[in-house]
Amino acid sequence: MLGAHPKRRAFCDIKVGFTQGSVRLKLQTATADDVTDLVSLRNAVHEHLRSQYGDGYWLARSTERGALFGMRRGTVYLARYRGKLIATLTLSTRKPWAIDKKYFHASEKPLYLTAMAVHPDYQRKGIGRSSIDEARRLAIAWPGDAIRLDAYDTAAGAGDFYRKCGFREVGRAVYRVAPLIYFEMLL
Repeated sequence: MLGAHPKRRAFCDIKVGFTQGSVRLKLQTATADDVTDLVSLRNAVHEHLRSQYGDGYWLARSTERGALFGMRRGTVYLARYRGKLIATLTLSTRKPWAIDKKYFHASEKPLYLTAMAVHPDYQRKGIGRSSIDEARRLAIAWPGDAIRLDAYDTAAGAGDFYRKCGFREVGRAVYRVAPLIYFEMLL
């Protein structure tokens, strides 16, 4: 089983509003069988960012090897709509390399949210916010006492999105050449 505790393999409902009404999505743990779709989704998001903001350190092509590595380091969750992968996020107890713990509140069981992406065709429809709500529910059940993340401190970054979802900015730093904003949600 890749990156998942058996208790967290259950489907989790996400209700998302579309213009035609409410659609019920399932957030589920990714498996090796999902890698091709996961890479395709991440690369579609990267191409969308490139078209909006140009080249930058926020762009990196996703590979199957990288996706499998991510599944070993955390629990990768997926949301599908009519069989198409439309969103993903990863929760992990492992601190990502770019996060400096000194900016965060003391926490015994923090979880780190990384690699969140929503397919460009489904952005601005509530899927990202619903995915964050579900990540919060999953983190409480983990059990975790905080969700931590970083976002690029650029126009291409998702800082405003995370603020709207209830995360609190706790600091800013530059890792290598990348300006970052650190966010936290206490549970």
